[in-house]
Amino acid sequence: MTPPPSPAPSPAPTPPVRRRTVHSGGLPLAVFEQGDPQAPTVLLVHGYPDTHIVWDDIAADLARDHHVVRYDVRGAGESAAPADRDGYRLERLADDLFAVAEAVSPDRPVHLVAHDWGSIQSWEAVTVPGARHRIASYTTLSGPSLDHMGYWLRHRLRRPTPRHLWQLLHQGLHSWYITVFHLPYLAPAAWRLGLARAWPRVLRDLEHVTPRADHPQRTLRRDAVRGIELYRANFRPTMGSPRERPTEVPVQLITLTRDRYVGTYLSEGLERWVPDLTRRTLHAGHWSALLEKGATVAGMVREFTARIESGRSREADGDGRLVVVTGGGSGIGRATALAFAEDGARVVVCDLDLAAAERTAELASLIGPQAHAYRVDVSDGAAVDAFAQRVAADHGVPDVVVNNAGIGHSGTFLQTTEKEWQRVLDVNLWGVIHGCRAFGALMADRGQGGHVVNVSSAAAYLPSKALTAYATSKAAVFMLSDCLRAEFVGHGIGVSTICPGIVNTNITRTSTFSASTAAEQTAKQARAARLYARRGFPPEKVATAILAAVRTGKPVVPVTPEAKAARLLSRLSPGLLRLAARLNVT
Repeated sequence: MTPPPSPAPSPAPTPPVRRRTVHSGGLPLAVFEQGDPQAPTVLLVHGYPDTHIVWDDIAADLARDHHVVRYDVRGAGESAAPADRDGYRLERLADDLFAVAEAVSPDRPVHLVAHDWGSIQSWEAVTVPGARHRIASYTTLSGPSLDHMGYWLRHRLRRPTPRHLWQLLHQGLHSWYITVFHLPYLAPAAWRLGLARAWPRVLRDLEHVTPRADHPQRTLRRDAVRGIELYRANFRPTMGSPRERPTEVPVQLITLTRDRYVGTYLSEGLERWVPDLTRRTLHAGHWSALLEKGATVAGMVREFTARIESGRSREADGDGRLVVVTGGGSGIGRATALAFAEDGARVVVCDLDLAAAERTAELASLIGPQAHAYRVDVSDGAAVDAFAQRVAADHGVPDVVVNNAGIGHSGTFLQTTEKEWQRVLDVNLWGVIHGCRAFGALMADRGQGGHVVNVSSAAAYLPSKALTAYATSKAAVFMLSDCLRAEFVGHGIGVSTICPGIVNTNITRTSTFSASTAAEQTAKQARAARLYARRGFPPEKVATAILAAVRTGKPVVPVTPEAKAARLLSRLSPGLLRLAARLNVT
């Protein structure tokens, strides 16, 4: 008789919440603690118009292995409110933060995590000289430093490029509420006369936050009206006369790709003030990051605090990004792996030639974090699936995947055999399909966004009767990328198509030629290699373009001059390219 299955283990109970009061500047602040006080302390600071309960999910998760502390900032929840506007100045808020940190963790610095206005006031604290002695690390979501914003704004007004003007216009439109908050009577009246009651519906419809009984807090209307003073007390004085506010505290910046209020570009240039800056991305909205993806945020915080507690440097761990490069044993693949390693990313390369992949990993490890190599045949779907699962298990879900592996082939349609067609499509097209499917599914399930780079070719839009199979495979990759881009955007995953032209790599030495004897194959390979070598366009320039595409999200990137010219002609005069396709040019 088969015994009944054992019941599934019950989830660990949520550590109980302990309340205490901390006084700062004559005001009592309500402080809430969970977890073992002997564990590293994580201090969570909420924004506007929230209270400490906005952190409930994240606090419960982190309390399993951390001492978690939250408090209602002055004027919110169970904490007292200052008597006048001056009491809401950033300096007063920073004093509160330090008072709470000193009370709950007097013997060791705290790991600070903040959101929205909690982040703004936390920037004030971490940039106080000597803050490193009280704050071990800082994770920030959706709240820029007002001083940095002041310099950001001035720089764009002084250099009104089209991109800078677009950023100013875009952020201005998304910051309309700041202007409203500075108007007398209007904003307080809106909260009192109905906005507070409608707030759960606003979060549901705009942020896709599932309604819950304990949020928003019962004191929302009062908290929201009082919190308007945060804007009035700080925005104009600080941004009008920004101060130079560097920090020695290691900072983790979690950028929310669907934030309706804080543009992703507001953090540009932040490295000027934060030498130890780790950038992470989360595909979430302003409030849904905390209320819907709390486990993901908690995981990011846990990884960051573990690195700080262990004493490992950012250089040793990299910048947090994991990059996978197929066909990384040579050429564009090797150059791309080395470029990402130099940029601080952890790199995993695969290639059919394991020794070549290991050499790339060895070189990458010399200039960046430890890199890893695997032997993978990208034309084998099962092998790529297994590779993706191995990478996820050993290194984590990648943030960037570069589907670069490819082969060259020359021959007219009637010359090219079915076997040759199969070989080209298996590697150049199916290899990309396998990589996109295996890693794209992992990225989508993780929910933190990412970027897929598919290396196509100028041949995708430059027809040639001598490159029928090769051009067809690369054109299919081009269209595949366009289709994926439309689907993956819903998961916060970008897709870029890279189109090199004549690049000096060993693809010429391994290319095949239809209707050619072995001796003719060797001669044609040597001739092609000499031609590409004389052209002299290095794969490192393609790698630079790939990094730029990931950083900017550019969808299509022709790289070499001939690739750019062909792209332009394909739009302006496709008929001319069709005529040119009749030439017998390999």
